Formats: sequence, structure tokens, C-alpha cells
Amino acid sequence: MAKAKPEPTVIQTTASGPWTDLGLTLPVFVGYHLGVVFLPVRNAADWMTRRLSTLADNDPQLYATLTICVGIAYTGTLIALGRGHALRGAAFAWLLAEAVVYATAMRYLASFVVGKVFLGPHVETDGFAGLVLSLGAGLYEELAFRVVLFGFGFWLLKLLFSLNAVSKAMVGMAWALTTAVIFSLWHYVGVLGDPFEPRSFVFRTTCGLVFCAIYYFRGFAPVVWTHVLYDVWVLVL
Repeated sequence: MAKAKPEPTVIQTTASGPWTDLGLTLPVFVGYHLGVVFLPVRNAADWMTRRLSTLADNDPQLYATLTICVGIAYTGTLIALGRGHALRGAAFAWLLAEAVVYATAMRYLASFVVGKVFLGPHVETDGFAGLVLSLGAGLYEELAFRVVLFGFGFWLLKLLFSLNAVSKAMVGMAWALTTAVIFSLWHYVGVLGDPFEPRSFVFRTTCGLVFCAIYYFRGFAPVVWTHVLYDVWVLVL
């Protein structure tokens, strides 16, 4: 009897799910939290480092152990729930390739809008610091601005108002623009904030819109890696 032919490999084009997102952003989480302890600054949206440092009583070794334990808990949860496929090397490879395409397109799209302006702090950083800060920005800024502000905010708007398909699309685009403006303005706040400049403001707003689109259509992991790779391009390369 003839053997059944194996099914061809299909590239996943649907948006990533929550468990897949956890698996694919695990290296970003662990890499950032292990590296940030060696820097004098951390990402402004980072709410966990201070708490982990307090739990570790400012002991670097204990802090690193706690970070690795959180990473193991991430992985163990995925495996226990039968989601080990989210950790396949092929999934990482496709995600990185996708993120490179998005980061490149975002760079040239935003530059086309306002000229050659960079999305990133106007500070000198060495390669290690730039890499760690890129990981932190990709993880925590996307959690704050795309998951909480844009994602949860849009869900709340749909819950509060009865919207048909057309009005839902209009409200979604308006809310994406609003959150992109807030994301851009956030870079000018605080001690380490940049001096306000109209061109960089428009540039960052455009990038915020692109991030919203990636998050909405592709998911959390793709937008995190897009943000990370873009910032590495700006701060390290």
C-alpha cells in the first residue's frame, strides 16, 4: 500500500496568538533584564526591573537568577499547555525575517514622510548599551502603547459603543492615530527626553502608526521584534 505523502510545509500568515507571542518574545525579555543591570539607565516604560531588583535585595546574582526563573516559567508554561511548537527554531527564523522586512519598510516610509530623521534617543551609546536598550524599548514600549493603550483601548471603545463595520474601521484608525501621537510625545517627556522637534514628532507618529498596524494585523511578537530590530539598526549598526 502506498504511503501517504506528507503535507507540504505552509508558512503561517495569520496573526500570532498569545502563547506563540510569549514564546517568541522570551529572548527579548531575558536578554533585556540580564543586560540592563549593567547600565546606568533603563527604558522608561520598564516597570519590572525595579521590582526584581527589590526582590533580589540589589544582589546581581540573585537578580539574574530571578530573571532566568521567570524565563523558565515562560517556557514551562508553554510546554505544559502543549504549545511547544511556539518555540521551534523555524518560527523564530520566519519571525525575524518578517520583522526585518517591516523594520526596513518602516524606516523608509517614515523617512519619505519627513526626511531623514531617526526614531531613537539622540545619545551616544556603545554597542552593548544600544542592544539592551533596543530590547527594552521593543518589549516594554509595545506592551504599554500597542497592547494596553491601543489594543485594550480599542476593545473598550468597541464595548462602549455600538459600531458597525464602517464605523469600527473609522474609530480604529482614529484611535491608532491618537495612540501614535501619544507614543511620539512620550519621547519628549522626562529627564532623558529629546528636545521637541516637529520633524521628529511626525516621524515618530508615523512609526507609531506602523507599529499599530503590525500589532493589529500580525500580533505582539512581530511588532516587538520589528521595534527591536529597528532600534538596533539606529543605535548599534
